[in-house]
Amino acid sequence: MAPALRARALLVLAGVTAAAAPGAAQTGATTRKTESAVFAGGCFWGVDAVFRHVRGVTAVVSGYAGGGAATAHYDVVSTSTTGHAESVEVTFDPARVSYEDLLRVFFTVAHDPTERDRQGPDVGSQYRSVVFYRTPEQHAAAVAMIAELERATAYPRPIVTGVVPLDGFFPAEAYHQDYLAHHLTSPYIVYNDLPKLKRLEERFPKLYQRP
Repeated sequence: MAPALRARALLVLAGVTAAAAPGAAQTGATTRKTESAVFAGGCFWGVDAVFRHVRGVTAVVSGYAGGGAATAHYDVVSTSTTGHAESVEVTFDPARVSYEDLLRVFFTVAHDPTERDRQGPDVGSQYRSVVFYRTPEQHAAAVAMIAELERATAYPRPIVTGVVPLDGFFPAEAYHQDYLAHHLTSPYIVYNDLPKLKRLEERFPKLYQRP
């Protein structure tokens, strides 16, 4: 290519690149950063369903936390000997819902934080109440939320929720994922979990969404 043509081509290419750059920058600017939280509050079927109905939540995974990878299997966790608690990992957009909002839903809708090593009809350490925190900020927010609820005497009994660092989260078996949506007529779901969705809609109408 002649030098003059080559110079012209370079100028055209530079112009195209410059024109495209703002678009690329804009695309990057609109990419939203998500965060995640892990909560344990009894059988994960109901807790999973509650958070799937919270606006700003982008993903929910039922699983196990508090124990090791080797024992993160439902049949083993059910023996109450693994250290695991049935848990949910909640991925959310902090621009749409805050971690504090998720905590409030967890404590006032998803479960009863005054029950130790059980939740409703389910008994065992795998059903204990825990906030597994990922960051110092999550730890501080969870401790502050518990203190606020206790000052307000929100419950007739003391809150027994543990606030502990997350060492690992292990997704549960596929048949546990989004369990409520696939078992709407199950007596367990009808009695224990569907009322939680009604409470969520009544208490937090601005946060409630249909998946």
